[in-house]
Amino acid sequence: MSRVELNELQALDIWRRAIVASVRADAPDLSARQMALLLTVYLTPPPHTVRGLAELLNVSKPAITRAVNRLSELGLVRRKVDDDDRRSVLIQRTVRGSVFLREFGELIVAAAGGETEGSDDALPSQY
Repeated sequence: MSRVELNELQALDIWRRAIVASVRADAPDLSARQMALLLTVYLTPPPHTVRGLAELLNVSKPAITRAVNRLSELGLVRRKVDDDDRRSVLIQRTVRGSVFLREFGELIVAAAGGETEGSDDALPSQY
């Protein structure tokens, strides 16, 4: 994978265009915390527990629980009781979550290539 050199404003504009495309596509409206949790579950090796995710993301367990609740409602993750320790609940990936992140990744790639609709509304030149 080749490294792309971006300044901060270019990176922010790519992120903005990807978010705008996501909103226009009527994708689920996730908070930054929910997206961070979802990406962590999908891009880091399992197993994932509420406690482990809270430590990794440096947020409280109740905040992780709320985020998992929302992501579960959307079908993007699922809870499963750990067979080895029935007191522990694992947070697992779902097909729907995989599809959502693949499509979101495609939006980011398109935004980076300037291929999103409305990309003419870029940042003013003084930035």
